[in-house]
Amino acid sequence: MFRNLLLALFSLLFIQNAVMASVVKFVQVTDTHFKSEEPYRLEVLKAMVDTINKNEKDISFVMFTGDNIDKPNESDLAVFVKTVNKLKKPYYIVIGNHDVYKNGGLSKQRYLEVIRENNAFYHIRKPNYVFKKNGYVFIVADGAKEVIPGAVGYFKANTMKWLEKKLKHYRRSKVVIFQHYPLVPLKEQPSHRVYNKDEYLSLLDKNENVISVIAGHIHTNGEIMRNGVYHITSPSLLNDPHSYKVITISTTRGFSPMVYTELKEVEMPQK
Repeated sequence: MFRNLLLALFSLLFIQNAVMASVVKFVQVTDTHFKSEEPYRLEVLKAMVDTINKNEKDISFVMFTGDNIDKPNESDLAVFVKTVNKLKKPYYIVIGNHDVYKNGGLSKQRYLEVIRENNAFYHIRKPNYVFKKNGYVFIVADGAKEVIPGAVGYFKANTMKWLEKKLKHYRRSKVVIFQHYPLVPLKEQPSHRVYNKDEYLSLLDKNENVISVIAGHIHTNGEIMRNGVYHITSPSLLNDPHSYKVITISTTRGFSPMVYTELKEVEMPQK
C-alpha cells in the first residue's frame, strides 16, 4: 500500500510539473537579401512562405533577423513585405546592415514606415522593441548603423541603457533576444564583429533571465552555450540548400530552460 501511495505521489508531482511547463515554438528566417529585380530571389521567398504555412502550423510567430533586403531600397522592401504578408502566422522584423542607409533615403524610421504602409497589422514603430508570447518575453535589440552602414555591429549607448532597463524590468521572466549581429559566433570574423561586444556580454552576465540570443549576419549555422545563454545563428535563406530554423523553448518549474532547434529546407517548386 505504501508503494502504491509513493507511486501516486510521484505521478502527481510529475503531472504538476508538466502542467507548469511553458513552451513556445517559432521560426527564424535570416538574411533573405531580397532583390525584386531578381526573379529567383522572389521564388525562394515565396517558397519559404509556402513551406512554413504548410509545415509549421504549431508555431507562434516568424522572426526575420535582418538583411531582409539586399540594398536599402523602398520598392524592394515593399515587395518583400507584401510577399511575407502571406504567412499565416504573425511575423516580426530585425533591421540589418543591408537594410538601411539614412543618407540614401531609407532611414530606420522610414524602413518601419514602409513596413506599416504595406502591412496594416504591423504596429512596430522603433527598431528596439518588446513582445510577449506564451509567458516568454522577446526583446529585439538594434545594432545596425544607418548613417555609415557596415558589417561591424554597434549597439549604441541608448540601446544598451534601454536593454539594461528591459532586462531589469523583466527580471522574473524568461527572455529571448533577437538581433542581427551575433555576439558569440562559431568563428570570429573581424569584418563582422560587434564593436562593443564585451560591454554587451557583461550585461548578459548580470542578468540570469536571458535564455538565448538569436542572430543572423554571418550566414552560418551555429549554436554555442556561454554562461547559461544559448547563442544561435542561422544560415542565410539564400544559402544552398535554402533553409529556415524552427526553435522550441520549454521551461518547467524547477528546471533550466531547454532550447531545441531544427534546420529545415525550403520546398522549392519542381521545374
